[in-house]
Amino acid sequence: MASKPVTAIIMATRLEAAPFIQGLNLNKVEGTPLPVFHNQNTILILSGIGKANAAMATAFCCLVHHPEIIFNFGAAGALDESLELGEVLQISRILEPDRPDLRTSLPELHLPETLADFKSVPLATQDRPMLTPHERKQASRYASLADMEAASVVQVCKRFETPCHVFKFVSDTPDHAGSKDILANILSFRNAFFEFIHEKVLAGKSQISNLKFEI
Repeated sequence: MASKPVTAIIMATRLEAAPFIQGLNLNKVEGTPLPVFHNQNTILILSGIGKANAAMATAFCCLVHHPEIIFNFGAAGALDESLELGEVLQISRILEPDRPDLRTSLPELHLPETLADFKSVPLATQDRPMLTPHERKQASRYASLADMEAASVVQVCKRFETPCHVFKFVSDTPDHAGSKDILANILSFRNAFFEFIHEKVLAGKSQISNLKFEI
């Protein structure tokens, strides 16, 4: 396994991750309890879809591999017409519409680390995909994108005092919300997403300082 410190990547599906596995020359080293791929200093874990899966994968990553930094990459749906298919965005804050704060009734909030010079937007994470125009319109009041994993990845990283950055690409909009459209768009844009991340994000990770968190 890679010598420490190590960079970790959490992604939900092989469909999204395939260009990362090939482009980073990652070899599969584990199949249980989760698929893990690695090269000399990077590991990639496929979590599966949903918040529980993402939380388990991130906790497993922190406990077993002790990374110095974690990235969550993948596809996300646009909640209005302001974003374009394939656009790559950094996530500045994450809300959970299906997990309201008991005191305020507002969606639970999580704050990933962010890097300068990237377009940043808020993201909504919930276990059920937002596909109907009504669902997207409701969530667009507080977020620009929606996914099903990022909130859990960031929450676990905070517990383990591990810096976490989240980048997503737009795989669907209110006009492209069918499952066939989403799968086709992921296939169309996943290579460009990897190239963006490889050249603009991972290439500069050595400049990202470890942050201390207040628990």
